[in-house]
Amino acid sequence: MFDLAGTTLTAAERERLLNPLTGGVILFDRNYESLDQLEALTNEIHGLRDPQLLIAVDQEGGRVQRFRKDFTCLPPARGLGMLYDKDRDHAKQLAETCGWVMATELRSVGVDFSFVPVLDLDRDISTVIGDRAFHKDPDVVADIAHAYMNGMKRAGMASMGKHFPGHGSVEGDSHLMLPVDERDYADIYNEDIVTFEHMIHYGLAAIMTAHVTYPRVDSQPAGFSAVWIKDILRKRLQFQGAVFSDDLSMAAADIADSAPDRARAALGAGCDMVIICNDTTATDEILDKLESHDEPTSHIRLARMHGHGRIGRQDLLADSSYQQARESVLSVA
Repeated sequence: MFDLAGTTLTAAERERLLNPLTGGVILFDRNYESLDQLEALTNEIHGLRDPQLLIAVDQEGGRVQRFRKDFTCLPPARGLGMLYDKDRDHAKQLAETCGWVMATELRSVGVDFSFVPVLDLDRDISTVIGDRAFHKDPDVVADIAHAYMNGMKRAGMASMGKHFPGHGSVEGDSHLMLPVDERDYADIYNEDIVTFEHMIHYGLAAIMTAHVTYPRVDSQPAGFSAVWIKDILRKRLQFQGAVFSDDLSMAAADIADSAPDRARAALGAGCDMVIICNDTTATDEILDKLESHDEPTSHIRLARMHGHGRIGRQDLLADSSYQQARESVLSVA
């Protein structure tokens, strides 16, 4: 999965998208100019291949929301957690509404899924996570995230939990460095993994791994670790969904000299899809040099990430239930 330069496809991007190794596109704010333009872009991408390529975006809310103009301003996750401490039922109802509004708006313009919900803990340690996390209590995070996921599902969108096994307990920003978490597995499980375990039980469709090293468990960062993905996530936690790497262009992913080697390492560790952003040279190197990765089980897992159902934008705007839901979301945003 890789990114695009602008609001329309270039000839070079079309060629990359037709490469059998390409599985999807991740969109950013630079790819969005208007609703009509965005819908035309997603329609063109989906029309290139059968089965269709996946189209994704980070539309968490708060400071991480790629599409803003003509989209509902979504609250940061922490806002729902603070509300949960005052009124649990209202917070869960609002979380489901937020998930439905976010997903419905994206589906109306052809986006398959957003990289949500964030399942990291708000432990006041990680600045890069910060208010992107719902709460410090893993059970509360799972409770809110479950409601959010139900809203997404109602809109026809699969859920993606991140960043396994937990990014909230390290100070470093994995965009800039490789954070190291020195805790034992038992502490990581009790404080972080239990949230993912709950969400797996609830039917979480996909998980994104963390570019964090947990040396008391394995020397490799989680996204490149067969211990974390194959032994713990697949065998111990019985996760059957898709596993995505985090962006391989991040500083914390620099575990090998070349981009193809990083991709091989992540796929070999058990990832079903690797992501590369903001580096067309690395993207081309991976597409040129990576061996064929034809894993039937991965194809099945990834197929579940395609969006289902789609209401037209004009019909959505005229829908009174959407208008009411949007007002509820804006009241907390």
